[in-house]
Amino acid sequence: MSFTVLAIETSCDETAAAVVQLQDAPPAGGLPQLRLRSNVVHSQQDQHALYGGVVPEVASREHLAKLQGLVRQAVAPVGGLAAIDGIAVSRGPGLVGALLVGVQLAKGLALALERPWLGIHHLEGHLCAALLTERPPSFPHLALIASGGHTQFVAVRAFGDYALLGGTRDDAAGEAFDKGGKLLGLGYPAGAAVDALAQTGDPTALRLPRALPKDDAACSFSGVKSALARHLAQAGPPTPRRRADLCASLQQAICEVLVNKALRLAVRHRLPGIVVAGGVAANSLLRRLLAAGCEAAGLWHCAPPLQLCTDNAAMVGAAGALRLAAGERSAYRLSVRAR
Repeated sequence: MSFTVLAIETSCDETAAAVVQLQDAPPAGGLPQLRLRSNVVHSQQDQHALYGGVVPEVASREHLAKLQGLVRQAVAPVGGLAAIDGIAVSRGPGLVGALLVGVQLAKGLALALERPWLGIHHLEGHLCAALLTERPPSFPHLALIASGGHTQFVAVRAFGDYALLGGTRDDAAGEAFDKGGKLLGLGYPAGAAVDALAQTGDPTALRLPRALPKDDAACSFSGVKSALARHLAQAGPPTPRRRADLCASLQQAICEVLVNKALRLAVRHRLPGIVVAGGVAANSLLRRLLAAGCEAAGLWHCAPPLQLCTDNAAMVGAAGALRLAAGERSAYRLSVRAR
């Protein structure tokens, strides 16, 4: 026996659908086994790159155009919608119009199929992406959620039992990557481009600020962006070689802060391991620094595969399957929540 969930994600500029199955027999002392049957994502990055950032109206219209086809594609491996036992969908945080597209489709399908539906917190989805890996993390652990809109340190005591320990006071880590990359002429989104160029750059070429060094629970990345902008205003447009050095310096400043604070929080709160989640979790330096830091500190670490770091429906399905199988349901009057 298994519980099969259709998951939908439309919180920003990825349109996504997935099917996740929850197996009946959990391992001793652990969560039931989750099996990812399908995971399809349509990225809107090319459309929004024309404007240098996400345009909410464009995102909503693209979700409307693509979502139904992606749902049909996602349920095909399990035999279609008739095989679905429940529906999970991101209800926030995110762009209101974009979220409404996913939630309204989830409600309509639930009503037509006479199946339960559940609105899922987008950040809980990111926390649950690691549960779909070959070696899922144990509880408790520290989770670092780092994306374009969020940077948070969360104590995860068990599934559904979370304590926010701290986070950014201004720009999120992904936002700092994107804004810094835009200053360097890399377009939008810039995170992957910064990572690629940094591979051949010198991370010591420009010393960028590491804010709030004495506060393990708080981050600030606005100063990194401002310092880079001041440097470029004084030095002028960089050569290709200098651009690689600046990318490496920017990446080092952001990732070093994230990893050092995560390690100190895990030790202070006696959490035996660290899970990294969100789009910035795909950054190669962040993954290397976290692996090395955890090994030195005697902690385990878990970083989901790259396709489960950026926004996707599989992570929503992981959270939704566990909650729906436990009997949780959302009422049809429930709507989206941007923040």
